[in-house]
Amino acid sequence: MANNLMRFNPFGDLSRFEPWKNFEEMFKDFRLAPSWGAMEAEPRIKIDVNETDKDYTVKADIPGVNKEDIKVTVEGNQVSISVEVKKEKEEKKEGTVIRSERYFGRQFRSFTLGQDVDDGKASAKYSNGVLELNLPKKPGKSTKQLDIS
Repeated sequence: MANNLMRFNPFGDLSRFEPWKNFEEMFKDFRLAPSWGAMEAEPRIKIDVNETDKDYTVKADIPGVNKEDIKVTVEGNQVSISVEVKKEKEEKKEGTVIRSERYFGRQFRSFTLGQDVDDGKASAKYSNGVLELNLPKKPGKSTKQLDIS
């Protein structure tokens, strides 16, 4: 009598299946959003800096605050703007408070300019939610670009 029996392996076909072989190829065009750690927060104090030979002009968008809550410090070529934000809102209906919201916080922005500022002549003005700084350059220091031989 001939032995025609074959041993059955239920996982035999699966062992020849190679799901990871083309895994990278399968997802090559799939773009993921950057991880939270790699994302930079959008600055709340948005600034524009313009430079001339004599000074820097900085415009900072800081809407909805009182000028007394804005602090600007200049130290050499480092400029820092900090703002205390206080907002309170209360909604009443027929004399009863139906919603009350409060927010207190601080916003801060610091940046470095290419040349020291003459802080004795610097000025600041706040109007319609825009802080404008006029920062004259300190005489004597200049930047020179060297030619490379």
